[in-house]
Amino acid sequence: MRFEYLEPESIEETLTMLSRYYKKSKIIAGGTDLMLQIRNKAIKPEYVVDITRIPGLDYIAFDDQQGLRLGALTTIRTLETSVELQRKYPIISQAASQLGSVAIRNVATVGGNLCNALPSAETSQALIALSAQVRIIGPGGERTVPLEDFFTDVGKTLLQPDEVLLEILVPELTPHTSGIYIKHSPRGPIDLAIVNITVLITMEPDQKICSDAKIVLGAVSSTPLRARKAENVLKGNRVNGALIDRAAQVASDEAHPRLGSIRGSFEYKKEMVRVLTGRAIREVTVLKME
Repeated sequence: MRFEYLEPESIEETLTMLSRYYKKSKIIAGGTDLMLQIRNKAIKPEYVVDITRIPGLDYIAFDDQQGLRLGALTTIRTLETSVELQRKYPIISQAASQLGSVAIRNVATVGGNLCNALPSAETSQALIALSAQVRIIGPGGERTVPLEDFFTDVGKTLLQPDEVLLEILVPELTPHTSGIYIKHSPRGPIDLAIVNITVLITMEPDQKICSDAKIVLGAVSSTPLRARKAENVLKGNRVNGALIDRAAQVASDEAHPRLGSIRGSFEYKKEMVRVLTGRAIREVTVLKME
């Protein structure tokens, strides 16, 4: 597949190229997914716009008022190894550590991972659970949208052909909140997930009543899926074994994996959602089961 390689040095130059080659170009930001799609002829862009040389898009910034800001070109490896991120938003580092090999994580970017829009993508689930938003720029100016609304289908997002994702915004965590990311795959991080889930729970100070919960399921829908009914099972209730089992079953009921998936049958994926959701809630609430 032949294409023309373009290397803008600013956002303004990028937007000009995307507008000039509207629907004929693809942005590369790491390229671990894009180049594979091109080699497999899944996509056939006439122009590839490499934004990795644009300065100022690779950062992890913390703000007491606004929370966390992640530049779109921040590598997955940086998310994994950032000491401050591990301390303040450990679920992001945990999810990042499960994406591919170290070699891939050294190149892959958080913006590229999100824009590739795989339902099993590691970073998307953790960031959705954290109520993240994405800041986008295009010819008409900037807009900010909830990450949960960013994905529209497998491999598809709200991003228009002449727009660029600039950064991810994550609000401050509510006190007494903790979370976990669990990935189930044949060979660990190197493989795509059969099922992966993220659970984020806020407990009352007595550590027995759940005041808020986020459960995000991956690889069981065309986009990352919030298990809202399962979340509501937990909210406002005292957490015990029976409640966890009920929430896990409801999460399984909410999952609707694709029939005929080569990465696991419909029934297997739903059962794994039940098992992993229950395991995650138990670990997050530090519940000692008999």
